[in-house]
Amino acid sequence: MPKRLPEDPVLRRLVSAQLSRRNVLLGAGGLTLASLLAACGTSGSGKAADPGAKPAAAQDLSASQKEVNWANWTLYLDYDDKTGKYPSLEAFSKASGIKAGYAEDIDGNDTYFGKVQAQLAAGQDIGQDIITLTDWMAARLIRLGYTQELDRANIPNAANLLATLQKVDFDPGRTHSLTWQSGFAGIAWNKEAVPGGLRKVSDLWQPELKGRVEVLDEMRDTMGLLMLEDGVDIAGSWGSTEFDKALEVLNKQIADGQIRQVKGNSYKEDLISGDALAVICWSGDITQLNFEEGNKWEFAIPEAGCTLWSDNLMVPIGSPHKANAEAVMDYYYDPVNAATVAAYVNYISPVQGARAAMEKIDPSLVDNPLIFPSDEDLARAHVFRTLSADEETDFSDRFQQAIGN
Repeated sequence: MPKRLPEDPVLRRLVSAQLSRRNVLLGAGGLTLASLLAACGTSGSGKAADPGAKPAAAQDLSASQKEVNWANWTLYLDYDDKTGKYPSLEAFSKASGIKAGYAEDIDGNDTYFGKVQAQLAAGQDIGQDIITLTDWMAARLIRLGYTQELDRANIPNAANLLATLQKVDFDPGRTHSLTWQSGFAGIAWNKEAVPGGLRKVSDLWQPELKGRVEVLDEMRDTMGLLMLEDGVDIAGSWGSTEFDKALEVLNKQIADGQIRQVKGNSYKEDLISGDALAVICWSGDITQLNFEEGNKWEFAIPEAGCTLWSDNLMVPIGSPHKANAEAVMDYYYDPVNAATVAAYVNYISPVQGARAAMEKIDPSLVDNPLIFPSDEDLARAHVFRTLSADEETDFSDRFQQAIGN
């Protein structure tokens, strides 16, 4: 059934759809989103005599080149199936005169970084003016000098960033990034195939689900949920002992054939085909799949809790269209436009005023806990603690080895 279209004529083109991908804290009191520092990466730049040298920012040609290109995750911007376009981005182009390209190029943080790392290290244009990556990977890019400093004068609506997201340790002062969306990682299942539902991560290991389970290739989400199941405070003090115990569970379930595959966003296609019946997944994906494919799946925060993450907008160091990219950011930090996106992607908007704007766009979503989570749900959400560089390398290598990468 199509959703109600917004009353604003600029946004009436918004396709009927529901919420989706990667959980910020609207009215959440003292909770904060901790950031995750990433490990040291290799520069890959053949010309760096100084191993600590960072690439220089590209010249900004925005004044003469009215174009901008944006790389994002799948199901992460309002999309019209009939026209094959993104209505809110089309509205941005019409209002600004900037031609906007959009590519669902990101399926995982590590895989995307692997594709563009060498170019970023050399200060080259990767063909994208905005990239959207999770806190810990954003930390890596910013630390390595692979992103450009934002001119907040070009983004006045950035003042609408929720207070809980204004101070992050990976980007002091938010000089290089702005939050796109936030969300939970939890569990979901096909309601017809699993009528009794799932309540715990360990429920995924039921014999009747053998070979039909998929988990995320994001270490912090999959390992975070496994450690939470073991009673570990993933935001607190833990180390190799706790990580190894959870990794043993993952290794066993992969070796025994219980886990079919370890994937990024592409697990959605396996849910649709029926190849996967139960998954560790991202919250908004399931709501959007239910709207597009029929109400076939249910998402739940496991009894032991879920992980909490944010994705961030950044301008790559070699982008020649920084001001145009900043115009896009400013546009989506308008509360009406932010609510328009939230109504489609079903992740939590980082924009103050989005909930009030949702009253006009779709009142039925104002109390949706995946967009505007309750204090109770937020209390069950945990941010994977910051890793040292050595931990990042060690844990990531062992996780990648376990999943066969």
